[in-house]
Amino acid sequence: MPFDHNDHYHRLLLRRLPPHCAAALDVGCGTGRFALRLAHLGMEVDAIDPSEDAITEARERSDRMGGGRSPRFQHADMTEVELPQARYDFISCLAGIHHMPFDTVAALRDALAPGGVLVILGCYPEKTRLDWAWSLAAVPVNAVARAAVAARERVRTDSAATRRGEVKAPVRQPVMPLAEIRREAAVLLPGCTIRRLLFWRYLLVFRNHG
Repeated sequence: MPFDHNDHYHRLLLRRLPPHCAAALDVGCGTGRFALRLAHLGMEVDAIDPSEDAITEARERSDRMGGGRSPRFQHADMTEVELPQARYDFISCLAGIHHMPFDTVAALRDALAPGGVLVILGCYPEKTRLDWAWSLAAVPVNAVARAAVAARERVRTDSAATRRGEVKAPVRQPVMPLAEIRREAAVLLPGCTIRRLLFWRYLLVFRNHG
């Protein structure tokens, strides 16, 4: 299996969970890896993705893992879903916001319960010298990480990932520059923080203080 940049940041995102988190939403859940991690922490999890194949794989993965709670996986387009107001203590979106209009974050904001947290692991295109500097810094680290994952998978020859092909979520290249993301987020998610991450990602964190 290749080194997965989104999976690499799961622990970073989980550190943003608010205390006593009971209900979570994972937007663009793909094959369900992060949604399952949330569910195994004991919370109720809704997970949606526009790819029917990805949702099928997510449900099968949940069945194979068993134990604990299972996320409620839904095949749906986030832009066509009416989310319940003030429902979720935690909302995550991993490498998915660039698949939809950025102002979709307003619906996610409104679905947060008081004290709830929205985390977006986003992608952005290289447009500036600083963007390219971060990109170049990521290349050697990425190569080492990929080699380590490949070596581990060669050892785990009996793993399910080796025995069967895994569905891949649809890929779309990001087009919204990081500077524009910062401007839009400042209006739609006042008080949010955005910082660059290695591996061509940024982390946006917004807390509902209402």
